[in-house]
Amino acid sequence: MQQVVLVTGAASGLGNVIAENFAAQGHQVILSASTLEKAENAKQKSAHAENIYPLKLDISVEGDFIAAVDWIKNNFGKLDVLINNATVTKATPVLEITASDFDWVTQVNQRGTFQACQIIGKFMADQGNGRIVNMASLAGQNGGTATGAHYAATKGAIVILTKIFAKEFAGKGVTVNAIAPGPMESPIVHSVVSDEKMAQFIQNIPVKALGSMEFIAETCALLASPNAAFVTGATWDINGGLFMR
Repeated sequence: MQQVVLVTGAASGLGNVIAENFAAQGHQVILSASTLEKAENAKQKSAHAENIYPLKLDISVEGDFIAAVDWIKNNFGKLDVLINNATVTKATPVLEITASDFDWVTQVNQRGTFQACQIIGKFMADQGNGRIVNMASLAGQNGGTATGAHYAATKGAIVILTKIFAKEFAGKGVTVNAIAPGPMESPIVHSVVSDEKMAQFIQNIPVKALGSMEFIAETCALLASPNAAFVTGATWDINGGLFMR
């Protein structure tokens, strides 16, 4: 079954891997980024460009969500899957975080995820079906291994928002779940952890390895499948044993 899939923050990194995975399976993927130029550049680099549809969606701007819903209605008439991947990552020491830094990370990560679930989730609920997958983090469960307190706090909030919207949409055909990755083999992790510290960083992970972005993408696809109707309000931990419930 071909699905219409929206992936936020998909111009690079994990979001791009997720978008490419869906596109490779033949789904119609709306690849969104904070600017249309970034989204279009990602399409040009895609191995499955015929299935990629660029869209400007800055998740810190409420109006972009409203415009995105209108664009989706006009171009596809429906939306099957929303992957809320877009966030900002900061590694500022806790005593150095300014009020403006805290507010910005909160606006993007926490409010952005909230409005995505609220505005786009309502569109899905009105159509009677949909799958939402939010990107939480190990940092939101254990306070973070290399990231800032403001980032960790927003990721913890995303876990709770997942439960809130799962309850709201449970009887309307829309599931809402989260994935909480630990350190991945990704550009973000390498930007936060220096090359000199990476070997010791990996040794502190019980499985002695970084995670796979491709596996995260496959997990998104599983939670987004029509057969995943009985999974909602869950947070799936993929962290190499760093956090166990």
